[in-house]
Amino acid sequence: MQLPRPSRLSRLCAAACLGILLSAQAGAADTRHALVLMTDFGTGDGAVSAMHGVAFGVDPALNVSDLTHEIPDYDIWLGAYRLYQTANYWPQGSVFVSVIDPGVGTERKSVVLKTKEGRYFVGPNNGLFTLIAERDGVAELREIDEKVNRLAGSGESYTFHGRDVYAYVGARLASGAISFEQVGPVLASDSVVKIPYQKAVRVGNVIKGIVPVLDVKYGNVWTNIPKSLFDELKIGLHDPVQVRILHNGKLVNKVVAPFEHTFGGVAKGKPLVYLNSLLEVAVATSQGNYASRHKIESGVDWEVEISKAAK
Repeated sequence: MQLPRPSRLSRLCAAACLGILLSAQAGAADTRHALVLMTDFGTGDGAVSAMHGVAFGVDPALNVSDLTHEIPDYDIWLGAYRLYQTANYWPQGSVFVSVIDPGVGTERKSVVLKTKEGRYFVGPNNGLFTLIAERDGVAELREIDEKVNRLAGSGESYTFHGRDVYAYVGARLASGAISFEQVGPVLASDSVVKIPYQKAVRVGNVIKGIVPVLDVKYGNVWTNIPKSLFDELKIGLHDPVQVRILHNGKLVNKVVAPFEHTFGGVAKGKPLVYLNSLLEVAVATSQGNYASRHKIESGVDWEVEISKAAK
């Protein structure tokens, strides 16, 4: 028996319903943003997985990525730098949950910072957002209202805000389940806690800065001296550069090395000065570990001085 063909009206209705459904699905997808996690938890236990589980429970379709979970214990400065190094390569609207929180459960505030470029940073207001706030600007800062923005059943847990508050709020914000305005009350933009450090500055023919971080894998020594300031010294390719590295004012290492674009610009085992992937000055040994060889570490108490050396 031949079934009757659907009428033109019924076909139009079906097409319209399908269009509405697809539009609704597209609209839901449009409200989702990437969720990026960073902690000092390591991956030896279930802490990171628990955070992923909370995010999955909020929205199984969320794109959740791990920036790193290998920040050294309690190293707020390094966490701040890794956000600075990474965040601008993620689209606007991305949500970063950052948990290096030695003061968990104390009076330090839990916040969400929105930058002027429209990215969101969730975590404790303890200095983690120092470099992001300086570079990208603070559009608005809100304190997380834990009475309404906290994982259900976690009220008596005081030492895992990464799971109970930050992953939960970050996932809800990234998924579109809540708006930024629903996070909690507005705080003054200048109340972002900042870690003091030596910003790059030129003093005569010398540029001073710090060693904010080491290239973990290869031992290259990165500085916070930008290309724009380095260019003021009029140092050309292959020209010798003098580098002095100090710890709390005490000289640890002094070297004269050529400025090169690539590690292959010098022989294996030889030092060089170059611009790293952030276009900031760095010192390295070709196919060697400069930091390990010269016992150099990083942080706000590791200073660096760069100047043009005589040929």
